[in-house]
Amino acid sequence: MAQIREIKKRIKAVSNIRRITNTMQMIATARFKSSLDRATATKPYTQKVRALVGELASGASDIRHFLFDPPTPSPRRELVLVITSDRGLCGAYNSNVLRSATAYLRSLEYPVRLEVVGKKGVMFYRFAGFEVAQQHTQFGEKPTYAAVEALAQRYMDEFRAVQYDKVSVAYMKFISTGRQSPVVEQVLPLSTPAAAGKDGGGRSAEYEFSPDAQSLLADLLPITVKTSLFQAFNDAVVSEHVSRMVAMKAATDNAGKLRKTLRRKYNRARQTQITTELNEIIGGSAALG
Repeated sequence: MAQIREIKKRIKAVSNIRRITNTMQMIATARFKSSLDRATATKPYTQKVRALVGELASGASDIRHFLFDPPTPSPRRELVLVITSDRGLCGAYNSNVLRSATAYLRSLEYPVRLEVVGKKGVMFYRFAGFEVAQQHTQFGEKPTYAAVEALAQRYMDEFRAVQYDKVSVAYMKFISTGRQSPVVEQVLPLSTPAAAGKDGGGRSAEYEFSPDAQSLLADLLPITVKTSLFQAFNDAVVSEHVSRMVAMKAATDNAGKLRKTLRRKYNRARQTQITTELNEIIGGSAALG
């Protein structure tokens, strides 16, 4: 009898867990769809700005800008921004990002300033013995362009003041619903666009700029940095929600399977108990008769 009561308690506990994980799955699905819409809406603009910068730089000669040119030939100090989540229950999302970022940090042979977005990343690096120079808490689950723009502007100002020779961001890049990849991308300095603009006959296209190319790039290059960083934040948010959606679906399915297994055990235990009681009644009647 005690075993039956224990199985009933476990069935009830598993059913409650299943309801919770199913609710979290539905919430994650709704958030994933909204964050995916934001990420896909900003990606064409980001790609177009990059393409326009490449076209301008390849069509003009002797382009000089501090966002293109590192202060020193090789980095002497680097700033690394790691984007993680504030909440868990999202599968291997945080562990994959932190594994890639940590491997990159340990490969560097010069001083590094580490900045982290998300409580999970801060707790991990403090436990691992890394010094977290700054924790960013202003972004939340829906990072706004204004907040990311302020951060990107600060990075550009400090890069221009030669506080850092390189700025990188580690995050989960969203490729598709079924594929996300942890990456460490260089934000500053911008890579000089390769020669482009070849026409069908192989000649280099010639451009006339109004205003001049230097003035255009002075406006477009900061936008490129800001939009690239904003796209990284959007990709990270989408990847977090899709990872949580998949993790909660797996948890819900596993809870359903466990509940079925426990119900079978309960039925067998109940059947055994009834059979034992019937045998006792029959045995008692035979003894009296």
